[in-house]
This record gives sequence, structure tokens and C-alpha cells, in this order.
Amino acid sequence: MPAETFELETIAHVVGGRIEPTDDYWGGTRSIIRIDNPRFTPEATVGLDDFSHLEVVFRFHLTDPTDLNLGARRPRDNPDWPPVGTFGHRNMRRINWLGVSRCRLIKVDGLDLHVEELDAVDGTPVLDIKPWFTEFGPHGEVRQAAWSTEMLGNYFANPRQD
Repeated sequence: MPAETFELETIAHVVGGRIEPTDDYWGGTRSIIRIDNPRFTPEATVGLDDFSHLEVVFRFHLTDPTDLNLGARRPRDNPDWPPVGTFGHRNMRRINWLGVSRCRLIKVDGLDLHVEELDAVDGTPVLDIKPWFTEFGPHGEVRQAAWSTEMLGNYFANPRQD
């Protein structure tokens, strides 16, 4: 099957929050998803404030194009964890550099969506924003690799807590 190429348009950018991507401690991180104006009007966000969470598709814009890894590698290069193929990771070393995050919607202010725990940094291009519907969550038993549970133990920890 031949590879297909298509263009995507950025619909928003992340403003504020972190300036560098890091592996852990995204808990409590607040930022704004600023939807492009004048292409969109505040009508584009009507009803969004009825939802507690968003699903955001974004581009890992700070990724080094030479750092792609389409094969298997150890998560976070940790020798204690097994090699995992590119589709067994959720990191930025992907061919299309797409990230997906679920974050808490704090408030809607026109075209500014105030969010918490969006693991994207200041300036990140946003490709899509969807409200989170509980019914689209996993159905049935959920399982994951033991290394991923260990690796993500501090991912949403709040570094400001004593």
C-alpha cells in the first residue's frame, strides 16, 4: 500500500504552561488553548463548557526530525524495560509527530480554552479539539504493560505539592 500524504491546518496554539517538554510532573500544569481568530468565532466553542475534559490532537513541533525511531527501543532508554515497537509508545519519536492528550477544561473564555494537565508546551500547534465523551472511553477490561505503569508513576504528579 503506498504512503499517502495530506496537509493539516492548525486550528489553535497552546499558550503558557511549560516551555519545554519533560517526561514527568504535568500535574497542575495550566495553559490556554487559543483557537485561531478570525477563522473561528466564539460560536465555535458554544456548549463546550458543559464538558469537564477535552481530547486534544497536536503536533510535537519541537521534535528533532533525525530522532525518529520506527523500530523497537526501550522506553525512556531504560535498560530495565523491554524493547517496544514504535506503536507501543506514545512519545514524540513518531513519523507524523502527532500527540493526543486528554485534559481538564477549566473554563471557556471566547476562543480561549483554559485547561489543566495538557501535556503540550507553549507554542504547540493544535490540530483538533474534541469534548471527551465517557462513552468513548475503553469498554471491557483494560490492561497495559507493567513497564508503562512504572514509567508513568509521576507523569501527572504535581511538583508543587510538599
